[in-house]
Amino acid sequence: MTTTRNLSRHLDLTTLQLFAAVCELGSIGKAAERELIAPSALSKRLSDLEATLGTPLLERHSRGVHPTPAGHNLLHHARSMLFSLERMQAELSEYAHGVRGQVRVHASISATVQFLPEDLGTFVQVHQGIKIDLEEHLSSEVLRAVQEGAADFGVCNTADGVGELQTRPYRQDQLVLIAPSAHPLAQQERIAFAEALAYDHVGLHSNSSIYLAMRQAATALGQTIKLRIQVTGLDAMCRMIHNGLGLGVMPLQAFTLMHSTSDLRAIALTDSWATRRIDLVARDFHTLPRSARLLVEHLTAMTPPSSSRG
Repeated sequence: MTTTRNLSRHLDLTTLQLFAAVCELGSIGKAAERELIAPSALSKRLSDLEATLGTPLLERHSRGVHPTPAGHNLLHHARSMLFSLERMQAELSEYAHGVRGQVRVHASISATVQFLPEDLGTFVQVHQGIKIDLEEHLSSEVLRAVQEGAADFGVCNTADGVGELQTRPYRQDQLVLIAPSAHPLAQQERIAFAEALAYDHVGLHSNSSIYLAMRQAATALGQTIKLRIQVTGLDAMCRMIHNGLGLGVMPLQAFTLMHSTSDLRAIALTDSWATRRIDLVARDFHTLPRSARLLVEHLTAMTPPSSSRG
């Protein structure tokens, strides 16, 4: 049996990177071409890796390869190690160019549109030596990236839980129903989501936190959403609504900031799920690099008192 000490001697980052490439592409030949290595040499590395670990990692079939259960487990750890190595390399290279730190942040579209531009702007005015690498993802993908180490911390809706991740309060947003001014519901100031289910809707991605909340609300009422079209962004949603393709649900501040047509109305939703919390999430805030801790402290200082929680 391979001991932990022997395993650290036999495993190398190059082999792990090649293994991850094979899993990603589903083909040893394609991975070899992308990584500039002979297919035979790549196959030998994979065979040696399986021998070292004492278990098959890949299943070969006519269309290529895919990881075994053990391979999936190794892939998870390999990606985490490679992410950490890339982050280390990026941070150290930035020091060589006079930058004193780098922070990787993954954020939901709601957080990116509504709050982060101003809050990050004030941060870099004070900490000009810190570079921020911001990526926009669905809330579920933000949580996954933080868990796997692809991001130092995330900013997203946490209504569906965060598992073992830590959270700190950041902001709240209010979801509203968007309708053309000529729509039968447009003259109402406040409305329950149930009243909108009789009409066509423009929805976001099926895995977005907003769409999931809408679908759960409709299911609780024993109804379904009449989804006429789905888009990937809030600006596209406004344009679709403007062109008569249905109603939509989005954060009020995002609508206020981005909509450019005067014939759209924002109607307050009375449902409890329409008031959402947006949190900062991390595996462990106390062990973050100093540059990331500084940014977390800055963002939590931006939290309005009404959004704070014990």
